[in-house]
Amino acid sequence: MVGDCCPISGDNTDMHSQRNAKSGLSCKMVLQAVGKVLRKSKTKPNGKKPQAEEKKQYLEAEFTKVRVVDFDLKELVLLPREIDLNEWLASNTTTFFNLINLQYSTISEFCTGDTCQAMTACNTIYYWYDERGKKTKCTAPQYVDFVMSLVQKLVTEEENFPTKYGKEFPNSFDSLVKKICRYLFHVLAHLYWAHFKETVALDLQGHLNTLYAHFIVFVREFNLVDPKETCIMDDLSEILCAPAPPTPAPAAPSSPTSAPSPSSHNHMTER
Repeated sequence: MVGDCCPISGDNTDMHSQRNAKSGLSCKMVLQAVGKVLRKSKTKPNGKKPQAEEKKQYLEAEFTKVRVVDFDLKELVLLPREIDLNEWLASNTTTFFNLINLQYSTISEFCTGDTCQAMTACNTIYYWYDERGKKTKCTAPQYVDFVMSLVQKLVTEEENFPTKYGKEFPNSFDSLVKKICRYLFHVLAHLYWAHFKETVALDLQGHLNTLYAHFIVFVREFNLVDPKETCIMDDLSEILCAPAPPTPAPAAPSSPTSAPSPSSHNHMTER
């Protein structure tokens, strides 16, 4: 009947209390299980915690400020009006190949199968793909050797990089240049990641910084390397490729009779 109700007995109260206690215990167990899963997700598949990210020495101000030139690299890479685009790309790509090959040779004795068992840069491991598309994991010196051998072959073949007057560039020239630049970036990234200490010991960080900045400005200007490829080094690129601050104008003398003030002389992803 409407309005009738049954009072809750003591037994019912005990049952409610037991259910609430069990419910609370179940919630606690669920939360503990979730917490365990979350903690486990932050570890490597084998259950070991990942190593703390290695400090990037090459980002320290005392090293990034060292260059061998102090002019705007953007002006250096712009296509001159009287030069054909393909000629400009061919000339610069060949130059970068020679310079990066030379830069790597300065530390090649430290880049061995024992010290660099994989071609790494930041959290990325680069695999070599042969002409058939077969993926191969190799040591860093092997990878660099593959890169330099391939690029040497491409830039010296007349049908790919023509040097004779009237010879046309192939239709695949743009893709060849992009392929070369992509591989050259891998070498530069490895130099910073694995061999910057040796580069500093040889006092060549200024040359490496200038070469890297020049290369990045060039490939950005002509869209030669996918930003997804170079993003692993964006922290360095933003520092080295930032426009140089404008040179302050000399202060005007305070009066016609005063002497002029002296001028300042301080100038693991897999791919």
